[in-house]
Amino acid sequence: MGLNLEEKKAVVAEVSAQVAGAQAIVVAEYRGLEVGNITTLRANARKEGVYLRVLKNTLVRRAVAGTPFEGLQGQMVGPLIYGISKDPVAAAKVLHEFAKSNDKLVIKGGAMPNYVMDVNGVKALATMPSREELLSKLLGTMQAPIAQFVRTLNEVPTKFVRGLAAVRDQKQAA
Repeated sequence: MGLNLEEKKAVVAEVSAQVAGAQAIVVAEYRGLEVGNITTLRANARKEGVYLRVLKNTLVRRAVAGTPFEGLQGQMVGPLIYGISKDPVAAAKVLHEFAKSNDKLVIKGGAMPNYVMDVNGVKALATMPSREELLSKLLGTMQAPIAQFVRTLNEVPTKFVRGLAAVRDQKQAA
């Protein structure tokens, strides 16, 4: 059963709101995918903070018109599922991980603001570390010199104490 005009306007408004705050959109064809698998995919997406929805392409075209994702309109052909996320890597990771285990989900492409990606671009984005991983690596890199400096400073009194202990042991032995 089709949507009436008011329902279509509501869907376009909802998708437009998601696109306004998005950093990435990934599109994939889901032809032949079973309902149980789509439910699993949606649960994974929800857990990662990805807005995942099967939408009519014409409604999404209207929602992305005039946004930095407008270039994605050329990839909107066929039955598609849309993954929209505020984290630039999350949508690509969720769909790529699911596509590895289920060959019926075929990633068609994606977009970041003012940049349209092909399938290989989405795969490259999916293999990048997440924002949290990158921040933790940066923090570890920043902490390494400080930790080494503290260990070096700690070594001076440690050597002094070892020297005193050696002198004490020598006097006791004599």
